[in-house]
Amino acid sequence: MHWYAYTVAGWLMLVGSFGIVRSRDLVHAVVSLSVAQSGTYVLLLAVGYQSGAPAPVFAGGPAPSTRVVDPVVQAMALTDIVVSATVTALLLALSIQVHARHRTVDPDALTRLRG
Repeated sequence: MHWYAYTVAGWLMLVGSFGIVRSRDLVHAVVSLSVAQSGTYVLLLAVGYQSGAPAPVFAGGPAPSTRVVDPVVQAMALTDIVVSATVTALLLALSIQVHARHRTVDPDALTRLRG
C-alpha cells in the first residue's frame, strides 16, 4: 500500500503541471501551481513514512530503541506548506495588480509586458 502515496503524489504533480501549461488565466495558473505543490507534501510524507512506527514524541524519558517516523521529513513538509501559502498569496496579489493595470488576466493578451 506504500506505492499508493507515490502514485497520488505523481498524479497531483502531473495534473497541476498540466493545468499550468493549459491555463488561459493567471488565477487558474496559480491554483494549478498549488495543486502541483500539494503533490510535494504527499511525496515528502510518503518518503518519511514507516509502517507501524510511532510518532517521534518522547515524554520526558530517553528515546526508545524502536523505529519511529522521521521528524525531519515532517518538518520539511510543514515548511513546504508555509512556503506554498506564501507563494500562492504573492502570485494572487500580483495577478490582482496585473488585472488592475491591464484589465485582463489572460497571459496572451498581456502584450505590453513583453520585452
